[in-house]
Amino acid sequence: MNAFIFPGQGAQYIGMGRELYNTNSEAKALFEKANEILGFEITKTMFEGTDEELKQTKITQPAVFLHSVILAKTLPQFNPDMVAGHSLGELSALVANHCLNFDDGLKLVAIRAEAMQKACEITPSTMAAIIGLDDSTVEQVCDSIDEIVVAANYNCPGQLVISGTISGIDKACEILTSKGARRAMKLPVSGAFHSPLMEPAREKLALAIENTIFNTPSCPIFQNVSTLAEIDPLQIKKNLIAQLTAPVKWTQSIQNMIKNGAIKFTEIGPGKALQGMILKIDKAIERDGIS
Repeated sequence: MNAFIFPGQGAQYIGMGRELYNTNSEAKALFEKANEILGFEITKTMFEGTDEELKQTKITQPAVFLHSVILAKTLPQFNPDMVAGHSLGELSALVANHCLNFDDGLKLVAIRAEAMQKACEITPSTMAAIIGLDDSTVEQVCDSIDEIVVAANYNCPGQLVISGTISGIDKACEILTSKGARRAMKLPVSGAFHSPLMEPAREKLALAIENTIFNTPSCPIFQNVSTLAEIDPLQIKKNLIAQLTAPVKWTQSIQNMIKNGAIKFTEIGPGKALQGMILKIDKAIERDGIS
């Protein structure tokens, strides 16, 4: 069975999507439609902007979504048996399996991105990648700190991203280094994604999701929150809403996809980060990427 996976924030780069825009008329029409829906020329920033401009959450998220979704839509033979997306990538996956249409997916991404950026401005916060420790040790240290610090992204064995207040993350990194972490590295992000600090954003996104039509998908999506194969639109909505303040259980999702018959994973969108994670989750599984 073929599984298609979609990257999240952090995979972006200047020039992303430009070749697709210039060589494929269907892709060009979708990019131009996106400019209209968003009310600004996101293609200008994607193709020729600066790194700083592209790093803004309100730009990054729709940019990564557009690159991934338009790639999927213009592939000559795109017929996935199952899909999954890392954080933001979950919305790309939901358009790819026809649970959401293109317009509604992009509108939800724009609302999500703006709401998350505003939530970041309320409380100074950040994230850090912890390399070389088992999950339970990282979780115990997070629980021991008297501030908001939580496990946010279970990316692969030995790589867990934590999220919380700046001082809380600083304390956690210090303790985790003393416990043998190979690296405890703060990430260049604007806030504590997938933590309770995203509650204001979750509330805004929930309202938008409730008012959006979700169709029965063409194939199951393994969602970040449940890690299970989901096909019920109501359950998909609930999981998508919960995702903003809950951890991304990527390792567990990929393991469940393999148990359910996935023999090849193809990453659709910018970068190769997800392929690297899958290599560490199961070295025997075939991996590929289209970017």
